[in-house]
Amino acid sequence: MPHYRISEAAGLLGVSDDTVRRWIEGGHLPSERDAAGRRIVDGAALAEFARAQARSTPDPSGIGRSARNKLVGLVTEVISDRVMSQVEMQCGPHRIVSLMSTEAVRELGLEPGALAVAVVKSTNVVVETPGEG
Repeated sequence: MPHYRISEAAGLLGVSDDTVRRWIEGGHLPSERDAAGRRIVDGAALAEFARAQARSTPDPSGIGRSARNKLVGLVTEVISDRVMSQVEMQCGPHRIVSLMSTEAVRELGLEPGALAVAVVKSTNVVVETPGEG
């Protein structure tokens, strides 16, 4: 079972080390000490905590859909030629890049600052783990 030091947990949660320490001291996030006496957080407990803390931006579209992976964010860049466009979005800490027709970009009014929803529906999602060493 993986364990994470406070700084690693903070990086994974996108908060400061002090915030993780406050959560531990407040009893919100369980921890233990490793052989060297450093505070560590169990990976499963950290995953459960991360899920409970996650807050997504409400989907403004009001559309029902089968895709479960949707990210609400702001368009940050649009690069277009006559036929195709590259649309970049910032969805919380995540950068999403989509390629689509320039016609679709015009029809959707996609430009920097526009609110948009990136919807991912795929059976091809690559999951990787850190290499050893």
